[in-house]
Order: sequence, then structure tokens, then C-alpha cells
Amino acid sequence: MLSNPNPKKIYDQDSELIEKINSGKQELFERLVIRHEQKLYNFGFRMCGDASDAEDLVQETFLNTFKYLKSFRFETKFKNWLYRVASSICIKKRRKSNHTPERELSLDEFIPREGEHMPTEIPNWASLPLANVLNEELSHTIKEAILSLPKKYRLVIVLRDIEGFSTLETSEILNLTSSNIKVRLHRARLFLREQLKNYFSHDK
Repeated sequence: MLSNPNPKKIYDQDSELIEKINSGKQELFERLVIRHEQKLYNFGFRMCGDASDAEDLVQETFLNTFKYLKSFRFETKFKNWLYRVASSICIKKRRKSNHTPERELSLDEFIPREGEHMPTEIPNWASLPLANVLNEELSHTIKEAILSLPKKYRLVIVLRDIEGFSTLETSEILNLTSSNIKVRLHRARLFLREQLKNYFSHDK
């Protein structure tokens, strides 16, 4: 696909700082790090489930961001570009002990056994941003359920339901179509519903 020769530039709170850094004031990069490192760490921890891995992801993300910052053309929000870098690193990372390919989540997995009831709609809790429930009693269980998702589905549900990116932004970050994002999000939510249904009386 050919890129737009005259893309509309998108400026946000980071733009002025980035322009100063790219003009030679590289010492200001630390301000950019301070502004985003905590949220990026939270993202890394939700994806990895391990503090050390999350710290490594943050460090590698900012190293790559510093290296390629001059290539940033303001065609998207800087935060979106930053998460694109982080997501790319996350996708490439594999635990040393894990060499098995990621499995698909088929909708057939969620078809109930004979005699069981299959809800026609996703429960209300599953369609709400997960950030709304992460501090409740089920916090640990929900986090574990998210970590049990194959990484490509985990990325989508973390970016959409926890980090708050739109479908379009998520598709840009992961370089996927919006329809693909919607399919993965739907399957991820169904998976989480199955993992957590014992904790919700209306799912029984």
C-alpha cells in the first residue's frame, strides 16, 4: 500500500517536546520517558505477568524509540506510535522455555455441551472496559485469565479494554484490519467469560 504523500500531521502534548529532541536537545528525552514509563510498565506487566519482563519491555521500547524518533512524522499520536513499538517487541518476545506456536481461539470452543445453555449475548461485564473491574475482588483471577490468552488475543483485549485505545487505533498499532481486531476482541471476551463464569451467578 502506498503511503499518503501529504499526510495530515497530528499534534498532541508530546509534539513540541519531540520536535525539540529531534532538533538536537536530546537531554529532553528523559521527560518523554517520565511522561510515559509508568503506563508502559503497566502495559508490559499485563502482557507478561512478570515485573522483570515488564521492565525489560519498557527499557527496550524506549531504546528503540530514541533510536528511531527522527523517523516519527506526526502521522499518528505519539502514544499510539510508542505502543506500536512496545507491541512489536512484545510479539517478538518469547519465553525461553516456550517454543510452542500460539493456538487459535475458535468460536467452536465456546459452544456449550449438550443440555447446557448458550447465552445469545456477551454478559454486560465482558463488554465493559476491564479497567473498571481490575481493582475488585476478582482482580487476580481476571489478570490470570488474561495471561492465559494467546498473546495475539491478549494484545487486543489489553489495548482495547484496558489501555482504552479505539478499534481504529488498535488496528494501526498492531497493523491489522479493524475487522480483524473486532474478531479477536470478540473471541477474547468470550474466552474470558468462560474462564470467569463461575464467579458470576447470571452466567451459570
